Amino acid sequence: MADTGRLRSTAVGAPGWVSPVTLLRVVIILTFLAVWEFLSHSGWLYRDVVPSLVRIAAALVDLLTHGEYYFNLGVTAAEIGLALAIGGSLGIVVGIVLGANRFLTKAYEPYLYYLGPTPKIIFFPIIIMWCGVGPESKVALGALSCFFPLALSVAAGMRQIDKVLIRVGKSFRANSWQMVMKIYLPAMRHPLINGVRLGFGFALIGTLLAETKLSNMGIGFLIINAYSTFDMPRMYAMLIVLFVLSIGANALIGRLGGIESIKRR
Repeated sequence: MADTGRLRSTAVGAPGWVSPVTLLRVVIILTFLAVWEFLSHSGWLYRDVVPSLVRIAAALVDLLTHGEYYFNLGVTAAEIGLALAIGGSLGIVVGIVLGANRFLTKAYEPYLYYLGPTPKIIFFPIIIMWCGVGPESKVALGALSCFFPLALSVAAGMRQIDKVLIRVGKSFRANSWQMVMKIYLPAMRHPLINGVRLGFGFALIGTLLAETKLSNMGIGFLIINAYSTFDMPRMYAMLIVLFVLSIGANALIGRLGGIESIKRR
């Protein structure tokens, strides 16, 4: 088996410590960067629409050396965290209730499917009237955005729980809280983690959209301000940082889910 693995590594022309998948990812990234740099010098597009990688790197260094950016990053992170906590908690509760009751599922779950794909930004004027123009409206839109994927994911996970586990819990006369904590949540760990990851993404999108529409602080405000002044290198630099942080947060959520699984075993 080891000889076969070495032959495969040699066949793709990669060193033994580099997997073919890793090599392909590196090639894709380098190709993208090369195409980007070519477009920046080609003159085919309006000046600075595709700035050079050197200018973006300089803007990135300048961005990360100013405290103003970290303040706005903290504002956005707090809004996203609150949105995920509020919308996620409500989504989990609603998902458990719907998944545990067939009558409620038939009565209310269709509304979740109808409203789930709806762009939540259309509710922003109503949210502004209810919550004002401060951070509360950004949190509200983020919470509304992450509620639906979590509720639907948890409701689907509830229906996949082995009936034997539910009967065991009831045979021990577990109350509703014990059933949720000891039976439901551990049994649907994968749908729950996937729902949290989707909810985080939607909370991020909703919060940033709200910040770009009406705000004087936050990452969304900085991005739309850089776009308005046509400071493209700075805008791309902020998008890169946001992209990296989002990947890290998503990976952390998945990692925590894996750690909890190991602890339970």
